[in-house]
Amino acid sequence: AHLGLADVSGETHTGAERFSRGALGLAGAEAEPYRVWLESWSARATNADGSQVELRAEHDDSSLRLELSSLKPLVAHGYYGMSPKSELAGNASYYLSYTRMTTHGTVKTATGTHHVTGESWFDHEWSTSALGAGAVGWDWFSLQLDDGRELMYFQIRREDGSIEGVSGGTLVAPDGATRRLAAPDLSLSVLARWTSPETGAIYPARWRLRVPGEGLDLLVDPWVAGQEMRTSFVYWEGAVRVSGTRHRRPVSGHGYVELTGYAGSMQGVF
Repeated sequence: AHLGLADVSGETHTGAERFSRGALGLAGAEAEPYRVWLESWSARATNADGSQVELRAEHDDSSLRLELSSLKPLVAHGYYGMSPKSELAGNASYYLSYTRMTTHGTVKTATGTHHVTGESWFDHEWSTSALGAGAVGWDWFSLQLDDGRELMYFQIRREDGSIEGVSGGTLVAPDGATRRLAAPDLSLSVLARWTSPETGAIYPARWRLRVPGEGLDLLVDPWVAGQEMRTSFVYWEGAVRVSGTRHRRPVSGHGYVELTGYAGSMQGVF
């Protein structure tokens, strides 16, 4: 299990990794009711359909205790929940999300215990094989816009610099209706890069993300540049802010971005 905590005002980021065994109940997962735990870290549904979740985790002098409740129906990405990762059979995942969840609880850091409120995004993705031959990693975006929309986009990068044709995403309307987006429906440009002083990996650090058919033209910026997760495999995952327009009207928001394969290929990791 991984835990990441970004302090925007302090421009700091903490990442942690924990391993344990299923023996003696130290770690495990249950489906009904939904519960995943690794020692004292846990994600647990508090109702039958999993639309209400309780999160618990701690590391050194940091911890979180959060309660989440979904404002929208469950989203099934791809083809009714199946999300292809290459043209080859078997390279796919099942992928579901609650894209906007009211959140409240406490977050403890070195500066004290903070009572927090906000909105969360819950992803559940599982597969037997995530990447096709020649793929090295992916860029994944989950964005919540202030007009009530959410946007998920992923692109899988290949060794030759090209993007897998099955890359794409989902746009969720304020009423929860969804539109599947194929790769030609979106345009992603990298506007800046950041070099990790610890690993030397070079990551994208600012993006322009456009969905012309929806009138969306967005700029995505990390809240903190150094949100690299230096775990058993190295990747970047962190909080971002969004600004831009929809049909030329101002729109803003927040989100999360995950970048893999920049500090070494993800082949064999998943």
